[in-house]
Amino acid sequence: MTQTAEKPELKRVLGPGLLLLFIVGDILGAGVYAVTGTMAGYVGGLLWLPFLLAFVVATLTAFSYLELVTKYPQAAGAALYTHKAFGIHFVTFLVTFAVICSGITSASTSANTLAQNLYGGMEINGWIDGTVSSGTITITAMAFMVLLALINLRGVGESVKFNVILTIVEMTALTIVIGVGFWVIAQGKADMGELVNFNDYEGMGFVFAVTAATSIAFFAMVGFEDSVNMVEETKEPQKIFPRTMLMGLGIAVILYMLVAVSVVSVLSPAELASIRESEGRALLEVVHKGSPDFPIDKIFPFLAVFAVANTALINMLMASRLVYGMANQRVLPKQLGAVLAGRRSPWAAILFSTVLALLLIWYVTSDPDSNVVANLSSTTALLLLCVFTVVNVACVVLRTRRADHDESFFTTPRWMPYVAALLCLYLVGPWVDRDGVVYKIAGGLMLIGVGLWLVTWLINRVVNKDDEPPHFVDIDHMDVDPTDDPR
Repeated sequence: MTQTAEKPELKRVLGPGLLLLFIVGDILGAGVYAVTGTMAGYVGGLLWLPFLLAFVVATLTAFSYLELVTKYPQAAGAALYTHKAFGIHFVTFLVTFAVICSGITSASTSANTLAQNLYGGMEINGWIDGTVSSGTITITAMAFMVLLALINLRGVGESVKFNVILTIVEMTALTIVIGVGFWVIAQGKADMGELVNFNDYEGMGFVFAVTAATSIAFFAMVGFEDSVNMVEETKEPQKIFPRTMLMGLGIAVILYMLVAVSVVSVLSPAELASIRESEGRALLEVVHKGSPDFPIDKIFPFLAVFAVANTALINMLMASRLVYGMANQRVLPKQLGAVLAGRRSPWAAILFSTVLALLLIWYVTSDPDSNVVANLSSTTALLLLCVFTVVNVACVVLRTRRADHDESFFTTPRWMPYVAALLCLYLVGPWVDRDGVVYKIAGGLMLIGVGLWLVTWLINRVVNKDDEPPHFVDIDHMDVDPTDDPR
């Protein structure tokens, strides 16, 4: 929808504090719960290193986002930057649909992680006997996705103040893990030498094992890029956005590295090697083993469930709103832009994204030997690394273009986008130890998008021969902000 002069601007309510909590809350959540066990299976006691390297890659990319968001302060994110840099509608579509797919795969990861922690908590509290079957985990994850769809259909106004509460819960849960680890260290029961002891559990050598673990750790660092959708609601964004985003990334990596220290302190080398198969329950194992005399391990799983559920909801809100926006722009079939009459929520887009998520969970869990959480989180990281590569290249291309305003904007060091693009591209490459199903999932999702794009193009040509191919109309003001109240 084209923004007109009569359309009121969004209210600028975010200062540095609220923006920081939004960024930290968006980065924290399902990521660290989902990937810690898989990472430990690659690098053992060096668990902190992939988090640090993922932070470096994310921060370099964040600099590109900072230059672009202060130069073009609209809430369309990667789609806007791609369109301004290359001006090719199909490329813009691919980037935008990749972001949609990353939200769906991330929410699917969260759903499986939630189920793992939920049943883990019930087991610890003695409410169930023994470990539940993988089928039960799958059914629970799929039921949770349906619940998210129902909440989404009702119309959920995302409140930044509510995000503050959720962020506090997320940070509290991670603080418990850190506290348990340091309690074990204080008791003299931890072997601190493990933090610098590399155990190559996969037999692939130091460089490739760390590379594989870093590509997985990247899933825990994403979320900072979503904050660009808040730029039109931020006070003096050119001034406060750079330091706030970088501070948010810094807080996240400090928490993650402290969590890594706690994991290595509590679990033995043999347990580190085995938790790769624990999928989303690694931190639960740490709290359960490290605090046998405290009831905190009975509460922690449900804090984790709450944090993970919030991540999934935000991701599905984002994915459905982007599908809705693309349908309105005639890039996807217009039927996907249908809105529920009473609640005014985009029911067709919600149904589409939910069905994709359900099919995704079913497909990944159909293989009994598949590590569901690892494969889904790796797919999310793969898609976003591709998007980040394009954004970094766009930052280079747009260096010589004028800004959308006369105010000064953040300028990234000239070398940084080049290095960031190369690092992101390196982590995308086939030398990273990804399960083949990850590439099948990512490719399959993108093929679905391209197929829908072609169907839309053909329909437009048949219905109106004078019509242009599907394109983003006035993408500078593309109305697909996932933080909008859908009611």
